[in-house]
Amino acid sequence: MKIICFQSAESLEQMAAVTDSGEVYLLHQKSFQELMKEAENKNETCLSLVQQTIKDSLPIEEKLENLSLGLPIKPDEVWAAGVTYMRSREARNLESKATGESFYDKVYEADRPEIFLKSTFHRTVGPGTPVYIRTDSKWQIPEPELGLVLNRTGDIIGYTVGNDMSSRDIEGENPLYLPQAKIWKHSCSIGPSIRLAETVEDPYNLLISCRIYREGTKVFEDHANTSQLKRKYDELVSYLLRDNVVFDGTVLLTGTCIVPDEDFTLLDGDVVEIEIPGIGVLRNPVQIQSSIKLVK
Repeated sequence: MKIICFQSAESLEQMAAVTDSGEVYLLHQKSFQELMKEAENKNETCLSLVQQTIKDSLPIEEKLENLSLGLPIKPDEVWAAGVTYMRSREARNLESKATGESFYDKVYEADRPEIFLKSTFHRTVGPGTPVYIRTDSKWQIPEPELGLVLNRTGDIIGYTVGNDMSSRDIEGENPLYLPQAKIWKHSCSIGPSIRLAETVEDPYNLLISCRIYREGTKVFEDHANTSQLKRKYDELVSYLLRDNVVFDGTVLLTGTCIVPDEDFTLLDGDVVEIEIPGIGVLRNPVQIQSSIKLVK
């Protein structure tokens, strides 16, 4: 069972549930957080609440592929974990030109994972909306990731697809530049749906695919599997919760195992597709954002 949000004919945001057979049922909740809260108040899971809601309903006539999908959730915060895959460690060492044991080697082996604030609702976009390239970066890539959708106590309520846009040259210059290499307007996309956790048979066996198109031609494609993840999801969540406030609907991206070669950078007009079967394809065009004029 998946949860989506789409633009209705009246230009209103509409929550809906999607069955494995592709049928779309409207939900009365106005947001995923409202669904979570109602399930909590009724001492039910989100899945059981949705099943009860749609059991006496009819699906809408429109097909899923014809709907204009938006953010399936509006998270107050999106966090991310870094260097959770061997491929990520290798890429970080390459971009920083590390010799000998690096910070990235140490964090890969350490008990404490790397966790950082990636985005907020107003910096996050959904499917179809452009992700932006930093104007001061010359080496920009997407980072395809599985996202955990959490409640305020750290329970995993669902799974989504995430794109952690990254400026490799900025982070490689100095690890203290990490926030600038990770956080800017439209630097994060999530969607196109939230797969409810109870319906995922094995979250450590999910295929992640990334495709990048330039002028209609595929210029990059790679695949990975969450079985390659070094750390467990509960471990990452436990560190996020330490001495921290976590809001219902917080998204935690779990790291990437797909990194384009060092001679590749995103360009204005590219299209990034990230797919996890059972969740869907997160597709975003790439744009260079206009320079922001400072007001004195």
